[in-house]
Amino acid sequence: MTFEPEQPHPRANRRVRLAYLVSHPIQYQAPLLRRIAQEPDIDLTVLFGSDFSVKGYRDEGFGVGVKWDVPLLDGYKHVFLPKLRDGQDVSFAMPMNRGIVRQLRGSGGEPAFDALWVHGYATVNVMHGMIVAKALGIPVRVRSESWLRDRGRSGVKLVLKNIFFAGLKQMVDGVLPIGTLSAEYWHHYFGDDVPRFLMPYAVDNSYFSERAQEAKAGRASLQAELGLDPARPVVLFASKLQSRKHCDHLIEAYARLSPAPGAEPEAYLVIVGDGEERAALERQAAATGFSSIHFCGFRNQSELPRFFDLATVFVLPSRHEPWGLIVNEVMNAARPVIVSDDVGCAPDLIDDGRNGCIYPVGDVNALENALRRVLDTPGVADAMGQRAFERIQSWSFEEDIQGMRRALASVVPGFEA
Repeated sequence: MTFEPEQPHPRANRRVRLAYLVSHPIQYQAPLLRRIAQEPDIDLTVLFGSDFSVKGYRDEGFGVGVKWDVPLLDGYKHVFLPKLRDGQDVSFAMPMNRGIVRQLRGSGGEPAFDALWVHGYATVNVMHGMIVAKALGIPVRVRSESWLRDRGRSGVKLVLKNIFFAGLKQMVDGVLPIGTLSAEYWHHYFGDDVPRFLMPYAVDNSYFSERAQEAKAGRASLQAELGLDPARPVVLFASKLQSRKHCDHLIEAYARLSPAPGAEPEAYLVIVGDGEERAALERQAAATGFSSIHFCGFRNQSELPRFFDLATVFVLPSRHEPWGLIVNEVMNAARPVIVSDDVGCAPDLIDDGRNGCIYPVGDVNALENALRRVLDTPGVADAMGQRAFERIQSWSFEEDIQGMRRALASVVPGFEA
């Protein structure tokens, strides 16, 4: 399935009051919220349940303390709801807040907003928000990373899930799929009864493309820091070092690029990130006997474009990766991307053989072949990278704005998409 962005329409005079209920400030979402707030006829207020991502926290996936070095709260109106429960992670009952009724109802008893947008659907806060919105007559729009390629569940759990969605369907007035697989998910559970408005999972394209351009000036410095020969290509992995990310598959496939027993591959393998699997991966790398595999540890978001600029090709070999926003970021640096077919962005962003490669998850032979397709012929990686850059330019916040406007126009009289 492909989505063609609609052309923007003239702005209507009707000003829409939009509430967005989400667990905590998320580094990928902050620039999108700033962009929505720039719309003159959308009055956005974000309702946060927790501030742990602002204060800094220990990310269990990375296995290190994290404090994001990009602004999370600038440029849009927001409220932190009074806390009943809070921690350093998100779960069904965490965070849990009071004050949702007060925010949605307003001081006069009438609805304070024309529409409610929620992130996810299976938390106490979100369900509370949807119930309150339903009682007040506020239309609800849901956006999530959900897809049908879910982990195995028993028959009983699947029956319970279908019952849950039958109830959820009564609470939701529209959904905001992030891509093809997300749209399939919502169609599976809601059919055509609940409208769908594509709101692509995008990143701040301008930010990442500009930072990648700026990084060129410092490329030699980073190569020297890592001890890399500028004449050799670089295979890049940048993600949490967790088992489902399957960096182990990449190391194995990379080792097979060796031209002869004991000889290093021509390319380097640079691994950015940290997590529970790091020690095992370092042992696996050491067993190859190669000095060409470099572990760089956790790097904050503003540092990543330097590594994108360094790369010849980026690889995300994950299993059960609902999207993979790192792929969007790398494509803005005009680099080809190799992903497994269990990475959710693949149907929308990767044209196999043109701007990257898609291979069956877990198939190390296929991953090795994909690396060779990109690396073995001079000029292929550059051509693929340019096509990757061209593709990502139409998967942006502007398409998100169009999707949100269409979603609002369908429920708010006097507001035009």
